[in-house]
Amino acid sequence: MAKPITSLKDLETIAVGPRPPGRPDDGGRRSGEPPPSLPEGSYRLAMFFALASIGMLFLGFTSAYIVRQGLGGDWQPLDPPTLLWVNTLVLLASSATLHRSRQLLRREAVREGVRWLSWTMALGLLFLVGQYGAWRQLIAQGIYLSTNPHSSFFYLLTAAHGVHIFGGILGLGYITLRGWRERLVFIGTPGRLQQYNALVGAAALYWHFMDGLWVYLFILLFLWR
Repeated sequence: MAKPITSLKDLETIAVGPRPPGRPDDGGRRSGEPPPSLPEGSYRLAMFFALASIGMLFLGFTSAYIVRQGLGGDWQPLDPPTLLWVNTLVLLASSATLHRSRQLLRREAVREGVRWLSWTMALGLLFLVGQYGAWRQLIAQGIYLSTNPHSSFFYLLTAAHGVHIFGGILGLGYITLRGWRERLVFIGTPGRLQQYNALVGAAALYWHFMDGLWVYLFILLFLWR
């Protein structure tokens, strides 16, 4: 059974292969040799495969949701907790900060770019805290997982999405720490910075997908009847 992708390190391994033991970060090149070709396309391809599997999972959830809704009976639609609107804005803001980070990194403004990555990670954490707060709002109203089918799907879908957001935060944490640790190396090694940018680009694909997925889930749960 294939090992699941659980971190950006796993994605990097899929894209460029495992690094042989004792191999230095510069790929073992002799002094004066040009850097190896960058694996940006490989990073993106690996991420597209990962996102395709996630998309299939949520399409399955959507199919089950629509079928159960069509059965009627005890289906009682919930009104969205007020906090969910705020959480949506927070997550959209995190996409904006990540986009800004990529712009700065492309201009070789590494310190500023990594700082904006940190903001993205912080907003992601704030989103998760807000989602938990929305759960607490519903629980305070006496709405639980087993209250009715719609509430069951709400808790299931928001939990599944939250797990994937948390995975994205872990990946951003790895990239951010790597950026702070190697920022001085990037200044004198353009090839290393370009490879780092490729990794950030793959992470951005994942994060923007999660943002779009949340908007889709919000519409499905509360605006589409």
